Amino acid sequence: MATGDGGAQGAQEPTVRFGNIHGSAVSIGGSHNTNTVHQGGTGAAAPSAAELLDAVLALREALVREAPRGADRTALDAELDGVAEELEGTETIRPGLVGRLRAALERWAPLIETVSAAAALGSLLGALGG
Repeated sequence: MATGDGGAQGAQEPTVRFGNIHGSAVSIGGSHNTNTVHQGGTGAAAPSAAELLDAVLALREALVREAPRGADRTALDAELDGVAEELEGTETIRPGLVGRLRAALERWAPLIETVSAAAALGSLLGALGG
């Protein structure tokens, strides 16, 4: 470890330098001092219910244009319609909705992997952390 006095151990506390740390928890201690820093993101505001609704509707429209019709798409369409209904006219995203939507996207990943609107929705879900 580098020390603040050029390497000699003495009364001066060691100097420690960190580069960029993202999405981590760091605990630093010594000489009876402990500092814990939790850093979990960019500090940007989480997407709103309206933004999530727009992304869900965009995916739904893209599926109609790009995905083959079948039982899987019918089930995904129903899931997306249900999520859209829950988001209509609300200011907040109900607990569990993000996890349910993420699970649906994972379940039907082969169906939506080529639909660009799915990437946008996935990005919003990542920002929501559900």
